[in-house]
Amino acid sequence: MKRIEDYDFTDKRALIRVDFNVPLNDKFEVTDSTRIKAAIPTILAVLEGGGSVVLMSHLGRPKNGPEDKFSLKHIIPTLEKELGVIANFATDCIGDEAKELTSNITAGEVVLLENLRFHKEEEAGDEFFAGQLAEHGDCYINDAFGTAHRAHASTTIVANFFPEDKMFGKLLSNELESLDKVLNSKEKPVLAIIGGAKVSSKITILESILPVVDHIIIGGGMSYTFEKAKGGKVGNSLVEDDYLETAKELIKKAKEQNVEIHLPADSVIADDFRNDASIDLCASSEIPDGWMGLDIGPDAVKKFSEVIAKSKVILWNGPMGVFEMDNFAKGTEAIAKALADATKNGAYTLVGGGDSVAAINKFKLADQVSYVSTGGGAMLEYLEGKTLPGVAAIRK
Repeated sequence: MKRIEDYDFTDKRALIRVDFNVPLNDKFEVTDSTRIKAAIPTILAVLEGGGSVVLMSHLGRPKNGPEDKFSLKHIIPTLEKELGVIANFATDCIGDEAKELTSNITAGEVVLLENLRFHKEEEAGDEFFAGQLAEHGDCYINDAFGTAHRAHASTTIVANFFPEDKMFGKLLSNELESLDKVLNSKEKPVLAIIGGAKVSSKITILESILPVVDHIIIGGGMSYTFEKAKGGKVGNSLVEDDYLETAKELIKKAKEQNVEIHLPADSVIADDFRNDASIDLCASSEIPDGWMGLDIGPDAVKKFSEVIAKSKVILWNGPMGVFEMDNFAKGTEAIAKALADATKNGAYTLVGGGDSVAAINKFKLADQVSYVSTGGGAMLEYLEGKTLPGVAAIRK
């Protein structure tokens, strides 16, 4: 496997799989350019190394071929602004016209191909389609961590056409390095903060990280399944009764492996799932009928913050409450601030997963933690110990 830092891009066309699946408003303007910005260092590395760039990505979930609202042409103004270079646009990602455009580019030039998912062969991982994409480049770079867990034509199969000339981009390398810092940490203690609504979506991660962590903080709706499994009264809080035994088993396994599980001592409770519902505070194990826990309380914040302050390596995946509603955002905000403080004091902090990233951005603290992951599903699968097809295709 080649490294982008060591590769000679002189007069080479680099075919780069990026993740430009960004939100657009009703005027088709990019409303969050985070993913585009994340790809810029890799693109510039190629251009500054004397090469040219052909970018490919998906956007949204088009159902039946080309749809204007999913066209990547809408991304061009933002891409050019962030890159500082004019970007040519190919109205398809395969075919004679696209091939002619990419065949004639010279050093310093950039071409963006049209949405890969306008062709059903992309998600099917079709080899012939991947071969057509491969014709656009002399080397292949995968820099789309967000889709690395999919065995699609552009993320996995296309790498087969570049046996000696394939590599990770800077973003994907950073993502793997950050996750490996957590999973293979020599520094102790290691803490995982796992939140969100459901145990069912996080149980595999919880089981997988037991051997590498010293502490697990569990917050959000999923904490009430654990609380109920311990015999607590959780009122109308979100509980997955099917997972009560699983929760008990995890608590038992954690004890056997000397991993301390921390549940919220108290909760901010409400009589309805609304921001303007009646609000009260009580022990998480004594929530009255008709009331539900929607955030962690001040005692939980204090205890969790103490655990965070003592940790050297911290992974945060999932909010502590319904942070989208201001009345139930205080717990998540406090944890985000505690993470920022820990980072300042030398801890390595990794934030990942859609809601956690949204939360850290909402509280304007993203630049005060060590790393914010761009790939929700891919990050979770990597933490679960699964092989990511897009990563394996480059490493083999």
